[in-house]
Amino acid sequence: MNKTINVGIIGSGFIGPAHIEAIRRLGFVQVVAIAEQNEEKARAVAEKLNIPKAYGDYKELLTDPDIDAVHNCTPNHLHFEINKAIMEAGKHVLSEKPLAMDAKESAELVRLAREKGVVHGVNFNYRQYPMMKQVAEMVRRGDLGSVYLVHGGYQQDWLLYDTDFNWRLAKEVGGKSRAVADIGSHWCDTVQYVTGKRIKEVFADLWTVHPVRKKPKVAQVTYSGQAPDGDGYDPVEVSTEDYASVLIHFEDGTKGVFTVSQVSAGRKNRLSFELSGSEKSVFWDQEEPARLWIGHRDQPNQTLMADPGLFYEGARDAVHYPGGHTEGWPDSIKNMMLRYYTFIREGKDLLKERADFATFEEGHLSMCITDAILQSHEQKRWVQVQHLL
Repeated sequence: MNKTINVGIIGSGFIGPAHIEAIRRLGFVQVVAIAEQNEEKARAVAEKLNIPKAYGDYKELLTDPDIDAVHNCTPNHLHFEINKAIMEAGKHVLSEKPLAMDAKESAELVRLAREKGVVHGVNFNYRQYPMMKQVAEMVRRGDLGSVYLVHGGYQQDWLLYDTDFNWRLAKEVGGKSRAVADIGSHWCDTVQYVTGKRIKEVFADLWTVHPVRKKPKVAQVTYSGQAPDGDGYDPVEVSTEDYASVLIHFEDGTKGVFTVSQVSAGRKNRLSFELSGSEKSVFWDQEEPARLWIGHRDQPNQTLMADPGLFYEGARDAVHYPGGHTEGWPDSIKNMMLRYYTFIREGKDLLKERADFATFEEGHLSMCITDAILQSHEQKRWVQVQHLL
């Protein structure tokens, strides 16, 4: 495919504009349409973001013959229905996670994706940080020796107070899991990517710190930190978890543990992990993405800064600026889009070639892990991850 790739976006909340900005940095892909819940909102977003076409119904967008690929940036409960419709329309699809509401639904999407032969992706963007490519190369080359322990977590504070509220808190919209599905999924995908190991079984402890929250009577912008004054709240019961700690076993016997929280004051978006190997350890923190700590037993520890001149050859193409020019979260999404759309532009087939981005298979695996974590917490025991394909 040599022509410019035309893209439609469904949903314009927090993540939709992030997708649009990343796409526009590529040069060979353009956003030509936006769909929202009604025509008035779609037109307002289209005008604000300079998008030519606006649709008040995503089904109308899917009939547009000029559109090659569609991004699903809607709330979680709509992912399955819309992902399925995109593929049935014969268009390539890039979905936000979670891929669906449970593993049964995500398995159906994987089967449909294979049947339709479309290029399918899930926005697990943390694996696209330049340093993650370097760590994966280090593991592959044996720099760390045998990796036998993986630990870390993902902490945020945007739901710290009982007055913090968002659609993700509603089980019927966000799903049965929140902290695990929302941010734990990113942690699991990232560590599985860098280690090349799959999570086999889990033992989980979940906790809803605020079982009753105060929902603002006037909707607030996500991550705004603003709260209404006085009596502008309604009490709402919440059943999804604010916190989780999960013991994990990988298929090769490697062990690990991670903790996720959306109620940890001062932690804005701290995905971090440490790999302990027989020769070295490495530690990475997403809030300092250009820095990798390398631990030794018999010599001084090191800090590696993201720099194409210092990276292995297999990781250099993820770095787009000289060392010292830090690339962060928006750049990781841009890398995701670059790899996804390069795959499409080169006419590659996911049934025949391996992609360097998360596909629906990885999205389905994430759903299987989340389901196992929920089952483990409920039954208070180790639970095997069932892939259901």
